[in-house]
Amino acid sequence: MKKKALWGGALMLTSVIGIAQAAEWQALPLKAPEPAGNPSTPAKVELGKILYHDPRLSSTGTISCASCHNTMYGGEDNRGGSVGVHGKVGGRSSPTVWNSAFNSVQFWDGRAASLEAQAKGPVTNPIEMGMKSWDDVVARLKQIPGYTQAFATAFGGAADAALTADNAANAIAAYERTLITPNSAYDKFATGDKTALTEQQQRGLQTFAEVGCTTCHSGPVFNGPQLPEGTGFFMKFPTYENGALEAQYNFSADQGRYEATKNDADRHMYKVPTLRNIALTAPYFHNGKISTLQDAVAVMAKAQLDKTLTPEQINDIVAFLNGLTGEFPKQEMPRLPAYPNKTFSYD
Repeated sequence: MKKKALWGGALMLTSVIGIAQAAEWQALPLKAPEPAGNPSTPAKVELGKILYHDPRLSSTGTISCASCHNTMYGGEDNRGGSVGVHGKVGGRSSPTVWNSAFNSVQFWDGRAASLEAQAKGPVTNPIEMGMKSWDDVVARLKQIPGYTQAFATAFGGAADAALTADNAANAIAAYERTLITPNSAYDKFATGDKTALTEQQQRGLQTFAEVGCTTCHSGPVFNGPQLPEGTGFFMKFPTYENGALEAQYNFSADQGRYEATKNDADRHMYKVPTLRNIALTAPYFHNGKISTLQDAVAVMAKAQLDKTLTPEQINDIVAFLNGLTGEFPKQEMPRLPAYPNKTFSYD
């Protein structure tokens, strides 16, 4: 049995003899931090939503940000590798966009220090959206009358001058900072509602802490300590060598952060991902090789903690993780600016 005490709206679990069993259990903030250089405004958010859903930002006119990070469900695409232009398949599973504003770095390897930097990457990636350059993107958007006016409204100044690559990335990032899923059963429990989590989920929360999952998955977003933007919280995966797991899942084929930095110390290092809404984002891990949450929990325990969990422990942790599914803000699809009486020459 556990005592529960509330300090400042965050739940601290302690044993009956007062020994701390877990770190502070915090609810998800209702607002994401934003950089001083890109303050949010309604016009900027609306423009970002439009750009996020517009496939004309891709070379073929078929792929948008939402194609791989779909806000109609889990914020990704439920694929082991995302499908880009001309049917090309990427080598990593798409991370969720929901609550991504609480990551201190972006992408599995943390190569983007901010949402603004992340927004620029996929558009010119030859496997993802395939544009040759952001200059080409800007030139295309400037041919669409509705975009020039929308950029001027969001950023001020002359319509033509406001439409830049940096402003496009700023707008997309501003929209993404609104994609927050609060009020999960866990959040309600963490702020004092003792009935919000079922008995099994509470056992799962206790097991989650006791077996060591909080070594990496701590904080309000379950992605580690909240660090300054650009810092990054990385862990090696797999931590423990296991020939059977490697033969089955081929985890080590991907070099992780090393692919971006070419620093030997970064081999197989990855940004610790959020566990928020994890029940909705199968398949799991960087290569999308695990199809169920039960298997993901068992594999993580073995690969990262060198522990074999019992079926009861796995089921309890999975029940707890289901309690991290939050409330999704309603998403109304935007009307994209028209390009009347003609079309672009796509690849």
